Amino acid sequence: MKNLLPAIILFLLSIPAIAQFDQTPLPTKAIYVELGGAGLPYSFNYDFRFDPTKQDGWGMRVGLGGYSTTNESFFSAPIMLNRLYGKGIHFFEVGIGATFFAFDNTYQDYCISGYFDQNTGQYICREFNRSSYSFILDVDGSPSAMGTMNFGYRRIPIDGGFMWKINLNPIFNNNGFWPLFAGVGFGYAF
Repeated sequence: MKNLLPAIILFLLSIPAIAQFDQTPLPTKAIYVELGGAGLPYSFNYDFRFDPTKQDGWGMRVGLGGYSTTNESFFSAPIMLNRLYGKGIHFFEVGIGATFFAFDNTYQDYCISGYFDQNTGQYICREFNRSSYSFILDVDGSPSAMGTMNFGYRRIPIDGGFMWKINLNPIFNNNGFWPLFAGVGFGYAF
């Protein structure tokens, strides 16, 4: 009986240590591609929680996006603070941040009036319409920034793996506010 009491106490004290070894770490980081959303047309993103022991809580997301065609090019970099609320695999996500972007739309200017030069065989433009660039909202110039907000649902598997999200992303700048911009993202949580 004397030997049994110390053994029971030792066993009870070791239960928290055994429980810690059995717990798999929760996925608190993710990489994903988002269509629409804070990256504007699309973006590749890295998202992480500030406290790596909790899935719900404050975190941050940074991303890069862009495209180039013969008529224009566009580059975006969304940066956003966000918070996840929830348990298990279902989370409500809220966030606020900014998307920095640059563009070149020199080929979007078009000719209003001109004439055909018989000697060179080219059309000579006399007057151009200098159109302003807009992505949902008018933009004053390049480089520029738009404020972004995020309200949405995020599904994160408990053991990590394929994750997805859908969200409403109101955007704003000095030219206005557009509440109905949205995005959808797919990626990998780890």
